[in-house]
Amino acid sequence: MTTAVTRPYTVTARIDATDAVDSAPAPDVYTATVYMNTHDDNFDGYEPHHPLAAAIRRDDSPLRLLFRASDRIRSHEDAADAAFEVGNHQGPDDNGQTWPDNIRSVSVGDVIKITGPDARTVHLSVDSYGFSPVPEPTTLVALTDPRVTHRD
Repeated sequence: MTTAVTRPYTVTARIDATDAVDSAPAPDVYTATVYMNTHDDNFDGYEPHHPLAAAIRRDDSPLRLLFRASDRIRSHEDAADAAFEVGNHQGPDDNGQTWPDNIRSVSVGDVIKITGPDARTVHLSVDSYGFSPVPEPTTLVALTDPRVTHRD
């Protein structure tokens, strides 16, 4: 005995990757935001109650430093180290951005927020040697402190 079986319709499509627009995958990027410690004792290290102000450009837009994953940048800590270098006028980020000359250099007590290619975000305080993980800061203020900025 033979039984009729109904098969669902299937559609087969061939996609040629060479025809796709912008088919190259986006590079893995770490994004850094530097928070300047505005507390009186900021150079003694970061404490959770210290007020922090996000670094901004001269036009008051947010400053986001970008670093592509590479042999040099393999982790959140490597990206924080690269942001520290940019924040101390040691060169640009991977998009050519340099540190604004109207903001003091990145120092002990500041906090660097790094978002990695895996979308994981960590906050690292700048220590006298290296970095320490800290909870997400909750005391954020505007960048107006004259110890941090010097507007012309």
